[in-house]
Amino acid sequence: MKNLIAKFLVLVIFVFLSACKTEESETKKNDASTVENLYLGYKTPGLSPEVFVPRKGSSQDWKLGNADALDMQEFYFTYEGNNPFEAAVVVYKQGGNSYKTNTYKFRSGGSKNSNILYSRHNYIERTASGWSKIKSLGPMFDREDWGIMVSSVSDKGTIVFDDYKNNDVIRMSKIVDGKREKPKLLGKEINSGKWTAHPFIAPDESFLIWGSEREDGYGRSDNYISFRQEDGSWGPAVNMGDKINTELVENGAFLTPDGKYLLFSRSEEKVRKDGSTYWESTKYWVDAKIIDALRPKQ
Repeated sequence: MKNLIAKFLVLVIFVFLSACKTEESETKKNDASTVENLYLGYKTPGLSPEVFVPRKGSSQDWKLGNADALDMQEFYFTYEGNNPFEAAVVVYKQGGNSYKTNTYKFRSGGSKNSNILYSRHNYIERTASGWSKIKSLGPMFDREDWGIMVSSVSDKGTIVFDDYKNNDVIRMSKIVDGKREKPKLLGKEINSGKWTAHPFIAPDESFLIWGSEREDGYGRSDNYISFRQEDGSWGPAVNMGDKINTELVENGAFLTPDGKYLLFSRSEEKVRKDGSTYWESTKYWVDAKIIDALRPKQ
């Protein structure tokens, strides 16, 4: 009888340990799966856009620029957190009695050249001690009759930018034979519809994304994409579809520096209790492979 009980206890222990081992194995498997789907600590989206909910930031995410070069006219903070929507560097310039009226946000814009960051008609360069002071792109860009909101730069140094002071159009400037070309107005493939703005050029210049309000759109503003043709021209504008665009306002699309995810904003006009209106913007992101699905088949 004792032997029978002993054998039974051994069997129970064996079954228990096997179950624990299986559970531990499954846990590790699930943990590994979770880790594989993390990006900067966030669970990554698939081919359907998902709301990007940033983790609560803190002052530790920002680092004050080179203290030796600081003055009260211009200073900057670099971002070291894990929110891909945040600018890499924010520069504050004094304007009258306020700094907020002269704030510049510098991004890599998807380009692999992280030693130069751009913001509108300005740029900053990485130095041994941090970042340089703000530099102008020159008279061709620093014009009072142009209203640049967003600029984007490719790996080759090609710059695209919008202009709200001149019928909301998009211009492009290339580097030809080592010299910066005068910005040129893009064709009707891009500059059509009620307005065009917020351009993003792919690092390899294979496509261009921008926001526009057109008759074939879903709402007040949609994200459109044009692919570079073999002859170097831009192909027809392609609406990025009902997964990205809705009856609301979608714009401001850009890629993460590694090209894995496409980020964009969706905004909605809302009414306060007093009858006044305001815009509420929500950040979205999606796997950049969604762009391949929009590419015309050869």
